[in-house]
Amino acid sequence: MELPKVGSIGEYIRDQRTQAKISLRQLATQAGVSNPYLSQIERGLRKPSAEILNQIAKGLRISSQALYVQAGLIEEREPDSDVLAAIRVDRTLTERQRQVLTDIYESFRKENRAEAPPEAEQSAETARSEPEPREVDAVPVEEAATSSPNGRIQPESKEG
Repeated sequence: MELPKVGSIGEYIRDQRTQAKISLRQLATQAGVSNPYLSQIERGLRKPSAEILNQIAKGLRISSQALYVQAGLIEEREPDSDVLAAIRVDRTLTERQRQVLTDIYESFRKENRAEAPPEAEQSAETARSEPEPREVDAVPVEEAATSSPNGRIQPESKEG
């Protein structure tokens, strides 16, 4: 009797583990789960709980949110940016370097969202802070004005 496949979470964990160059036994030890159980998760025979996913994420040094999304426990909130996609596909980086870059990038984005006013306020503020366009009369160079000692503007005389 063949057990049904639970999804791609196991494949994702295996990919992350192999990219991080961690053996199945090492990850099982770091995550605090049994070696056979982790093997069954990777083969798609078991569906791990959120707590187990969290432990595996810590063992892999990746975001637990990434595992939750992959497992279908939560939906991804916003589409990946081009920056995150570039970090993920760059094979010259180690898994740890990818995670650090992702964490830094996400912390900057979070900080900027916290500092940015809500959209309704922002659009009203932008409308107030942008100067209204003014019509500017073009003055030919020959007729440029100069300031006299008494502060009055007088047209320059055309000589020539």
